[in-house]
Amino acid sequence: MNSASPELSIVVCTRNRAGQLRGMLDSLLAMKTARSWEAVLIDNASTDGTADVIRAAMQVEPRIRYFREDRVGLGAARDRGWREARSALISLTDDDCYLAEDFVDAVIAAFDGRPDVGVLGGRILLFDPADARVTICERDYPMEIAPYSFVIAGLIKGANLSFRREALEAIDGFDPALGAGTRFPCEDMDAIAAVLWAGFEGRYDPRPLVLHHHRRRLPDVPRLMAGYDRGRGAYYAKFLLRSDSRRTFAVGWLKEVRNHLNGVHLRRFFRELCSAAAYLVSRRKIVLLVMLVPAALAAYGAAALAVGARAVLKPKRRRATAGY
Repeated sequence: MNSASPELSIVVCTRNRAGQLRGMLDSLLAMKTARSWEAVLIDNASTDGTADVIRAAMQVEPRIRYFREDRVGLGAARDRGWREARSALISLTDDDCYLAEDFVDAVIAAFDGRPDVGVLGGRILLFDPADARVTICERDYPMEIAPYSFVIAGLIKGANLSFRREALEAIDGFDPALGAGTRFPCEDMDAIAAVLWAGFEGRYDPRPLVLHHHRRRLPDVPRLMAGYDRGRGAYYAKFLLRSDSRRTFAVGWLKEVRNHLNGVHLRRFFRELCSAAAYLVSRRKIVLLVMLVPAALAAYGAAALAVGARAVLKPKRRRATAGY
């Protein structure tokens, strides 16, 4: 980075959302800060008027930069974005999010004095109260995340996620085979965990704030959750492939199952296992897949038995009788 580099680069990836993108761009224009920043907009192979919308915003704000990435998938788009960015601090958000006016100052302050923090999550609030209460993070207190630890998927979220450039360089950026638009939507958790397992610290800080205008309603939630289940399975499988993180992730995954023994989470666990198997097949790790199948079936069977036993042993509530 040279002396002319901005203090913060904000990377926004978008695909075929020309009609929704203006809200994000307006929030960039409305930010108030004395710090230097840039916005790197990645057009992920859009076929609508996305490029025209971004170029119109560039006429108003020269700190907005446009790039097109033809490899479809959020992992590929985000990987292109951080590589085009010019700052030592890089923030990522979604094209349906609106940045708070003090976003730049808040991100820089959250990293200030913490040179060992390589990845930072921030607060995500719902913009429209009519939207389903998903893909948000309302935690209002800071939290440290230790290196070489098991990170529960969703602990910090990709809609408000920042990195030190050196951390992304250490892990060679985002995996282009992952993310929305691919079979395995988990590029954010993969990068977070990879940074931690490269020896950096992680942190959640509520000061950087975005408002998420995702426009999903309750009927949309089951399909969204199924996608997250697939992402988690692939994420866990990828770190089971690593000899350094294998034991930690196996134990952490099983603890997650044990701590949520009910019918809903049993279905979630099944989807995770199926996605983990699909990920191993995609990586041609057939021998490992064959080795893990008995353990996976045993874990699923034990979980199913536990759920069934709870249903049988759970005391039934007595019906209230009418009184006179």
